Amino acid sequence: MEVNVYNIKGEDTGRKVALNESIFGIEPNDHAIYLAVKQYLANQRQGTHKSKERSEVSGSTRKLGRQKGGGGARRGDINSPVLVGGGRVFGPKPRDYWFKLNKKIKSLARKSALSYKAQENAIVVVEDFTFEAPKTKEFVELINNLKVSDKKLLLVLPEADKNVYLSARNIKRANVIMASSLNTYKVLEADALVVTESSLKTIENFC
Repeated sequence: MEVNVYNIKGEDTGRKVALNESIFGIEPNDHAIYLAVKQYLANQRQGTHKSKERSEVSGSTRKLGRQKGGGGARRGDINSPVLVGGGRVFGPKPRDYWFKLNKKIKSLARKSALSYKAQENAIVVVEDFTFEAPKTKEFVELINNLKVSDKKLLLVLPEADKNVYLSARNIKRANVIMASSLNTYKVLEADALVVTESSLKTIENFC
């Protein structure tokens, strides 16, 4: 599959680049995508949720009533879970939600996500560029020229570029990522994928 290469002014350079069929042209595997997205979202969780059990609630340990004959559920102290203000039974505790996913599965998921974007013609290839200084105005001009300003976009760079990152930081629907950090969730989340020429080579090596 070949796509046109544009410059930062949005003009067609007359050149085309071939997208690697083994990455952008495979049969997408939905289950691999599901697992990769699930792992990404799980890793974002802090896991700091906590509720107090009966031994942790502040209150007297005096037994309130008889064990039997009261006509209701048996209860001990005022911290009993059956009473309002008592402890919670089997409440959440701090935990790590991370789980292992094989490298081949994660690679298949990335390729599947990229193939979906290629099928949707949602990949725009632009010449390598940089900004002399952080300028949000220049980044806005860039996405307007490429006609992706109305879409949620992901700009893929071959390496970290502070000026480009800072220029895009104030744009709500724009994200900047390095090709070596590309992940399934970010690809699927974007409506349009703006990729620089050098990033394509990095993606081929990374995937």
